[in-house]
Amino acid sequence: MVKKKENSKLGKQDWINLGLKVLSESGVAAVRVEPLAKLLEVTKGSFYWHFKNRAELLDALIDAWIANDTDGIIEQVEREKGDASAKLLRLFELAVQDDGQVENAIRAWARNEPQVAVVLKDVDQRRFDYTKNLFLELDFTPFEATTRARMVYYSLVGEFTLGARTNQEERLAEIRLQHKILTHRDLD
Repeated sequence: MVKKKENSKLGKQDWINLGLKVLSESGVAAVRVEPLAKLLEVTKGSFYWHFKNRAELLDALIDAWIANDTDGIIEQVEREKGDASAKLLRLFELAVQDDGQVENAIRAWARNEPQVAVVLKDVDQRRFDYTKNLFLELDFTPFEATTRARMVYYSLVGEFTLGARTNQEERLAEIRLQHKILTHRDLD
C-alpha cells in the first residue's frame, strides 16, 4: 500500500507512478480508479481532480513510459561525452538497468489495443533509428548499421520478454562485451 504523509497533497504524478506499478505487476485491466484510490488511501474524487477518466490516466501512463524509457534515455546518452561508441555503450548500459516489467506490460497491452500498438511501433522505430544512427556515426555502412542495431535491440527486447536476467554486475559485463563485438570493425 502506498501511504501519503498526513499533510502532503496527492499529485497527478502519484497516480501515474502507482498506475505504472500496477500495470507492470498486474496488467492494464488492473489499472482501475477505485482500486488505485484504495491503494493510495484516498477517495475516487481525488482521481477526478487530476484526470477526466480512466482513459486519460492510461494515456498518461503511456506518455510517462515514453518520457522515461525512450526520451529520457536518449537525452542521457546525448549528454554523454565522447564519440558514438561511448554513446552506444551508455545506451546499452542504461537499457539493461531496467527490469523490463513496464515494457512487458505495454507490449502485452499493445497486443489487444490497436492504438497502443501504434504507439509501441513508433517507440520501437525511434529507438531502433537512434541506435542505427549511432552505428552510422561510427562509419558502418547502412546495411552493417541496420544489422547491428537489430541485433542489439532485438536482444534487449527479447531479454525483457523472456525475463532472462542475470545479476546486474554480470549483465553489465555481458552488455559491455556485446558493445565490443558490435562496434568491432574486422569481422572477416
